[in-house]
Amino acid sequence: MTEIQEFAPAKLNLYLHVLGRDARGYHLLDSLVAFADIGDTLMVMPSEALSLTITGPFSSGLESDSRNLVWKAATALAGAFGRLPNVAVTLIKTLPVASGIGGGSSDAAAMLRALCRLWRIDPDDPRVMQVARSLGSDVPVCLAAKACFMGGTGEILTPCPPLPAAHLVLVNPGVAVPTKAVFAARRGDFTAPKPFAARPSDADGLAASLKPPANDLTDAAITLAPVIGTVLERLERTDGCLLARMLGSGATCFGLFADAATAQTARLGIEQAYPAWWTTACRLQDLPCEGA
Repeated sequence: MTEIQEFAPAKLNLYLHVLGRDARGYHLLDSLVAFADIGDTLMVMPSEALSLTITGPFSSGLESDSRNLVWKAATALAGAFGRLPNVAVTLIKTLPVASGIGGGSSDAAAMLRALCRLWRIDPDDPRVMQVARSLGSDVPVCLAAKACFMGGTGEILTPCPPLPAAHLVLVNPGVAVPTKAVFAARRGDFTAPKPFAARPSDADGLAASLKPPANDLTDAAITLAPVIGTVLERLERTDGCLLARMLGSGATCFGLFADAATAQTARLGIEQAYPAWWTTACRLQDLPCEGA
């Protein structure tokens, strides 16, 4: 029996602006999204019925039925192509849940990619993207899994300039911050669009280019989980950190570093000081930006 393995990389909102609301009340976004070389893993194979098994360090408490976004992705894609979702799925969950790095959305997108391979569906078939959009605002960008600009409510994806090799330390203090609650807690005016036209050649250039844009959800997330502020302060005073910022709606934050050795040293220092926090070093995926 054929088994398909698909990687679900961590999503990184290098900046995130909230521009306003559309007619339905959904928030309009402007974000530069990249992906890391760490993530969850899905294994999919034909079966007599749909099943989902979840393992890994962050599997506890996750539903393995129709409430799970991976399950929903399988049934939605099968329905769009007039077939039964008869597959056995194993999800190895290595990313923290509700942490602002697109874990659930990336898992769902990986499910769609895996099924396209297994069922020999053209991934560029518009029905695949329609299913992705129906599953959540982050699923389309996770389906592409390439650095790009994300606009609208998540459905507008446009090429971005190539991003340089860069290393990051991701830190999550172990608190789950619901996205809806963070958006509801946001205060102040909406942000005007700020085009990102830089073409940085190294990590220092990337950090400099990212310093004017910010994450408009940071203050709201800190209101709900003040420890996020502690994480950012700890990253900012770490030797070699070029930039510290919250990811998505939190609570995960990243520090940007020029090389792997400096990032690993920073990770070890934070891990020793805060052993209860989830801390890992990673790098931006070496994926080209189409059209750039």
